[in-house]
Amino acid sequence: MQRATLERPSEHRVRILALALVLAASTLPFAATVPAFAGTLDRIKEASKITLGYRTDARPFSFDDSGAPAGYSVALCQKIADQVKTELGLSTLASQWVPVTLADSFSAVQQGKIDLLCGADTVTLSRRKEVSFSIPIFPSGMGALLRADAPAALRQILAEGQPPSRPVWRGSPARTLLENKTFTVVTGTTGPAWLADRIDAFQISATVAPVDSYDAGIKRILDRSSDVFFGDRAILLETARRSSSASNLVVLDRLFTYEPLALALARSDDEFRLIVDKGLSELFASKGFDDLYLKWFGEPDQSARTFFRMSALPQ
Repeated sequence: MQRATLERPSEHRVRILALALVLAASTLPFAATVPAFAGTLDRIKEASKITLGYRTDARPFSFDDSGAPAGYSVALCQKIADQVKTELGLSTLASQWVPVTLADSFSAVQQGKIDLLCGADTVTLSRRKEVSFSIPIFPSGMGALLRADAPAALRQILAEGQPPSRPVWRGSPARTLLENKTFTVVTGTTGPAWLADRIDAFQISATVAPVDSYDAGIKRILDRSSDVFFGDRAILLETARRSSSASNLVVLDRLFTYEPLALALARSDDEFRLIVDKGLSELFASKGFDDLYLKWFGEPDQSARTFFRMSALPQ
């Protein structure tokens, strides 16, 4: 009896201590019980605002037009903002546009500074370690820009390439034409890695002169500092078209790579990505999409129509 009498107060104290711990935990600040970054949709709904990042130098996809964002990707993001507003049942939804650069665009997504990146970004495995991507928005790839008076043989070998059965040009006229040339690519894109791989595979002695922008790459071609400028073909076309020396430039028809572009958003945010993909899918399947495509790229051909039909997800 004596032992039982002594144990009861001890058990009682244990129960009181346990209850005190539970109560103490329940009074901790709310921020300590939730992730540091709330989900994108929660953030948007609370602020009644969606924050959209855009590159100012990626025309026709995104660019600064007298202080306002413009371009194909910007138009897509505006449609997505409307979709988010509807899905969340908001009476109003403000769109805040934040300019970003190639260097800081993905970190802006990771840190929650922007909800959606509206630019011209190729989906790669290494980039998917940093951010997630929407369904593809454009069938892009690496193109080449030269001076209009570039040697015809150089232009021809770049335009026609080599058969797959001849991966190395050693000893061929093609290799001779490409030897000791200076090639330019834009830093921060997929261009530098792709070009380095091609130079190594074909065993070419060449110089690579990277630049920070497409305008800088055009300048190197015009002043003959570089022989060929490799970059996203759609951006090369638009940058060349806007140049005051457009008649001195030519963009080849050939695509050296196939690199579909997509919009970037935070990883592990499936709810937001679902709304993004739903908005894009409905837009691609709509009658009005042809007009949007026509505005920025001209009349869509059959391959473009097939691309968007296959990119759009069914309900």
